[in-house]
Amino acid sequence: MPDRAAQITRFLAQAGWGEAQRAPLAGDASARRYERLTQGAARAVLMDAPPGDEVMRFLRMARWLRQNGFSAPEILAEAPEQGLLLLEDLGDGLISRLVAQDPTREGALYAEITGFLLALHRLLPPDFLAPLDGPALAELLRLTPEWYPVLSRDAAEALPELIAQHYAALNREASVTCLRDFHAENALWLPDRQGVARLGLLDFQDAVAAHPAYDLVSALQDARRDVSPETEARERRRYAEATNLDLPRFEALYALLGAQRGLRIIGVFARLCMAMGKAHYVDLMPRTWAHIERNLTHPALEDVARTVRAAFPAPTPDLMQRIKEQCAQRPMH
Repeated sequence: MPDRAAQITRFLAQAGWGEAQRAPLAGDASARRYERLTQGAARAVLMDAPPGDEVMRFLRMARWLRQNGFSAPEILAEAPEQGLLLLEDLGDGLISRLVAQDPTREGALYAEITGFLLALHRLLPPDFLAPLDGPALAELLRLTPEWYPVLSRDAAEALPELIAQHYAALNREASVTCLRDFHAENALWLPDRQGVARLGLLDFQDAVAAHPAYDLVSALQDARRDVSPETEARERRRYAEATNLDLPRFEALYALLGAQRGLRIIGVFARLCMAMGKAHYVDLMPRTWAHIERNLTHPALEDVARTVRAAFPAPTPDLMQRIKEQCAQRPMH
């Protein structure tokens, strides 16, 4: 394989950015790496990713979003076969950062998130998106007992099908475009733009066609920051009312998808620690577990709640320490 540094240098030179100053940007849970490029007054972002389907999915989704008026980054140059993209720099106005700096902005910024989702969900999802239906939701959960400690293997193995059954019983909505990893660290505020374009979008290559509640619960039950109960309740209700959804059934689906997402996330966090050496993700488990427990108080999910409690222990300090002691000790299959 060609030397990566030389490959990147050639890519930037061919794109007209060979003289740019380069500075690393904070990474995420993936194997992707980002740099901010500065060349005179111009700025751009280099994405350095493993070559393959993920880069192509990013390109397809970015172009679809931009064609429909949303603020995915413009593609300035691309070499997907090398895993290299040069992207528009959308700035530093992450929603998470803005709310941390001024908590009084939470309500207004999360209202913008809901407004974006309402606009996105009015469009037919593109035909290249994979469905995230009941069986797919179940399949995603099979990761968790591979990495997170298990109390009962039988309960852990029964849980995915139980969640798929509840989803089939509750769901009556057509699938919509869901960005899937949609939260306040993947959304930016762009006040100089208009309408839904004021929300900048990152990390959407895993987009799927899923239930309308999926991205809403992803944003409002954020593993990385606490969203106030008032904001969560208000935006959940606002979404249901704006789309004429039956609120009790919608809230049951919201709780079900929140529980499914949370259970997968704790498995992903354990894997990020044990396989990839990213121990800090373990520290996010208690917040995620609190989301799971709150979702499972919904009366429609009593049997799911019993099965989860039989299957998995809570992430106590001792359990989290045991996971951290296995940091970077287990290779991924």
